[in-house]
Amino acid sequence: MDLIGDLAAIRVPLPQPGDVTPEELYPDAFEEAEQARENYAFALEAQCDSLQEDPLLIALGNARAAREAADREIRHLLAYGREFHGDRPYKLEPLAQASGMTPSGIRTAYGSSEIETVAREIGRTPDSRRARPPAAPEPS
Repeated sequence: MDLIGDLAAIRVPLPQPGDVTPEELYPDAFEEAEQARENYAFALEAQCDSLQEDPLLIALGNARAAREAADREIRHLLAYGREFHGDRPYKLEPLAQASGMTPSGIRTAYGSSEIETVAREIGRTPDSRRARPPAAPEPS
């Protein structure tokens, strides 16, 4: 059993015939996926050696960190769409569909800290005239 190889296979699935369009690009896509598996396995093995930790636990921690980063990016994109898009912010329904949330969930998905982060990253203040309470301090 090659645990790291199995984890790489889970992380980077190989394309199946019919998955790639146009079809003639399938061999290239397959080769790229194999290379991505090798790169992932190499990086995971290096982390295991460095941290003296179980590869599955490292892979789970990495996946959790990626999920948290994706959730943070979604909150920032929602804040941008609602607060930095001129006099006509994006409507809740399309944002909900695109993000996999409900329209009411969009309203509470981001707060002042996300708005402040987006403002800092894009170098301008929100367009929205809606008042928002100040961000709660981060727990220490």
